Amino acid sequence: MAEAMAEPWALALYRRSVLKQRKVAEITAMLGPTDGLRCLDLGSDNGVVSLLLRRRGGRWASADLAPEAVDSIRGLVETDVHLVDGARLPFADREFDRVAVVDMLEHVPDDRAFARELARITKPGGTLVVNTPFLRDTPLRRLRHALGQTDEKHGHLRPGYDEKGLRALLEPGFALQRWHTYSRVFSEAVDTGIQWGVSRLGKKPTSKGQVVTGGDMARHRRLFQAYSVVYPFVWAVSRLDALLPWAPGYMLIAAARRNDDI
Repeated sequence: MAEAMAEPWALALYRRSVLKQRKVAEITAMLGPTDGLRCLDLGSDNGVVSLLLRRRGGRWASADLAPEAVDSIRGLVETDVHLVDGARLPFADREFDRVAVVDMLEHVPDDRAFARELARITKPGGTLVVNTPFLRDTPLRRLRHALGQTDEKHGHLRPGYDEKGLRALLEPGFALQRWHTYSRVFSEAVDTGIQWGVSRLGKKPTSKGQVVTGGDMARHRRLFQAYSVVYPFVWAVSRLDALLPWAPGYMLIAAARRNDDI
C-alpha cells in the first residue's frame, strides 16, 4: 500500500475497487475512441473516472451535482469542471461528440428534462453512454436496505432503470443502440460489505451518497492500508460472477445515438 499511496490517491483507491475498474472498462468500451473529440463526463464521483477518461484523449469537460464531488474532481483534473445547479446543463447546444452519464441519472430530480438537456448538448450523430443501476428486486437489494443502504441514503431519487424504461426516457432525442448489464451478485455482495465499512467511518453522505475523497484517504490511512491486505480476497470473490453467466447484473450500461434534428 505504501507504493500505491505514493501515486495520486484516487488511483490508489481505484486499483483496489473491483467495481470502479469494471465500470471504467464498460464505459470506455461503449464510448469508443475519443481522441480529437469534444467529450463530457457527468457524475464521476470522486473524479477518478474523469481522470482516466481524459487520459484516453479528447477535449473533456466534467460536471456533477454535489459540490463535494466537484471539488474532488477539480483536484484531480483541474480544468473544465462544473457544478450542475438547476435544470439546465451549463454547456452550449450541440457542443459534445461523446457524453458519458456515470451513476447520475438516478440522482436528478426530473430525468425527462435531463434527457432533453442531454439531447440539446450532444451533436447529431454523437454518442451518449449511460451507466445506472439496473431496476430489479433481489434478496441482496433487500439486505442492503435492511443494513441502511437505501436509495435515499445513496441520494437515489429512483431505484434505477431497465432497458424499456431507459429507451422510453431517451426518445425521441436518442436511439438506444446497445445495452447490457454487468456486476453480478458476488461483486455486489462484496461492495455491500465495503459500503457498510465506509458508513462506519461517520462520514456524512453527500447528495450523491458516499464520495470518498483525498481527505478521507489521509484521515483513514491505516484503514485503507488494512483493506489493501484483504483486497486479493475481494478480487477473488468478485471473479465468482463468472459462475453465473445467465444472471443479470446489478448495473445497466447503454449506448445511444443522438438522432438528427426532428
